[in-house]
Amino acid sequence: QVQLVESGGGLVQAGESLRLSCAASGRTYSSYVMGWFRQAPGKEREFLAAIAYNSVNTDYADSVKGRFTISRDTAKNTVYLQMNSLKTEDTAAYYCAAKLGSVTSRRYGYWGQGTQVTVSS
Repeated sequence: QVQLVESGGGLVQAGESLRLSCAASGRTYSSYVMGWFRQAPGKEREFLAAIAYNSVNTDYADSVKGRFTISRDTAKNTVYLQMNSLKTEDTAAYYCAAKLGSVTSRRYGYWGQGTQVTVSS
């Protein structure tokens, strides 16, 4: 069992950066693949990035590749999403998720409550 709590969301202007954090608890956190998703009002949930337990294997959605970076600090049981050059279309609720398996699978079993990111023009 893994519990996830996101933080770091807020209101920023277009072009600025923001770093989201996801604190995880649970005895086997270090073995889980961690992912970030987002969901804007009226839209489906969108995969953004994933990172394997070893921090070597990562996967990104084309829409954020080159602007967003996922990382994890196993000692702190935390995964991060660094978001640069934010655009108004990045406005959404952002969710952290965890699962076992490969970084390329999108089926996650554990979810955080989400943190809101709003990008103004």
